[in-house]
Amino acid sequence: MNTRTLVILSLFVAIGAALHFIMPGIYMGMKPDTMLAMMFLGIALFPDKKNVLLLGLVTGVLAGLTSTFPGGLIPNLIDKPITAFVFFGLYLLISKNMSNLIGVSILTAIGTIVSGTVFLSSALLIVGGLPAPFAALFATVVIPATIMNAIAMFILFPIVKTILQRTKLMQQAS
Repeated sequence: MNTRTLVILSLFVAIGAALHFIMPGIYMGMKPDTMLAMMFLGIALFPDKKNVLLLGLVTGVLAGLTSTFPGGLIPNLIDKPITAFVFFGLYLLISKNMSNLIGVSILTAIGTIVSGTVFLSSALLIVGGLPAPFAALFATVVIPATIMNAIAMFILFPIVKTILQRTKLMQQAS
């Protein structure tokens, strides 16, 4: 991992954290996780195990600290690294066989659903309950976040990839 990559990944995490911080809780203290799109963007552009681990851990800490969900820190610390590696594994499986833009957008949707499921499940087990039924939280927060993150990735991925390639900040085409 070189310094350029670290700086770029830090920018992605900072943008995601800012978006997550200003996003209001929309149902029972739960808010759409906008940090996921930036974490997935970093993984898709710099697919390396060390980057995935770093993004998962840092995103988990920052999402937990900016969470409005009751007891949201620990579930975020569990959810983000798991989700990062699930996304990474799926990305490695399909990146050769599918259009990068379509594939990354679909994987973003899948990753957001995985994240929401792991988050709610761990909150249910660790925090000792949810402020509303699992299905209600999933339908009112996770599903809209899934759509929002997939659309954001569809728009951001080609723009950021082109900028990184033109400025030679990305060594290889992903």
